[in-house]
Amino acid sequence: MGVCCNCFFVAGVAVVLSCMVMGASAGNFFEDFELTWGGERAKIFSGGKLLSLSLDRVSGSGFQSRNEYLFGRIDMQLKLVAGNSAGTVTPTMNLTQTTIVALIFRFLVDNVPIRVFKNSESIGVPFPKSQPMRIYSSLWNADDWATRGGLVKTDWTKAPFTAYYRNFNASACTWSSGTSSCNSKSATTSFSDSEFQTNELDAPGRRRLRWVQKYFMIYNYCTDLKRFPQGLPDECRRSRF
Repeated sequence: MGVCCNCFFVAGVAVVLSCMVMGASAGNFFEDFELTWGGERAKIFSGGKLLSLSLDRVSGSGFQSRNEYLFGRIDMQLKLVAGNSAGTVTPTMNLTQTTIVALIFRFLVDNVPIRVFKNSESIGVPFPKSQPMRIYSSLWNADDWATRGGLVKTDWTKAPFTAYYRNFNASACTWSSGTSSCNSKSATTSFSDSEFQTNELDAPGRRRLRWVQKYFMIYNYCTDLKRFPQGLPDECRRSRF
């Protein structure tokens, strides 16, 4: 799968959305992505406007972007598994807008920030600022750990479980032949790599992030002393915002 910038697990569904791109507008799944595993469980239809992943007892499924990306913003609407989806994904019936912004990694749901991972190289924390990566998403069974430590098991009578994706949009810098599209002479965008490197949450964004983490965050590795008995990771010494 290559190097993964960040892995966003939603109660068992691994949505791995990596460093991203500029130059593409509203995308077509046939053109922008390839189905990587799961056989017929992964499908593209509606003329490339809609993609679905399914999970059954035998296997899950996944896809990845054809392009590699360096900096930028990625938007995609997700409709996650509905009903009793313990072990697979948080249940919802609505298409939710999910956004990733690099170079400071920001995860947004319906344009509300829920996760930020800052560049802390100055204190020795590795950060992928020059490694182009792809977008990955997969649907798989995680009932051995994701549901209260594996206490709640997947109800396979409700299978197959299906998630849907649509309205992919990449406003970012593609990477090809060792160069970024944002800095090339033929670039069709006015953005540059340096603009993405200085992009941060504004004050209202930081307030929304604090609200989300106060009322909805159930686990923070920066407070997990049992996991890190020898000391918390270096980035935990800095503000999350």
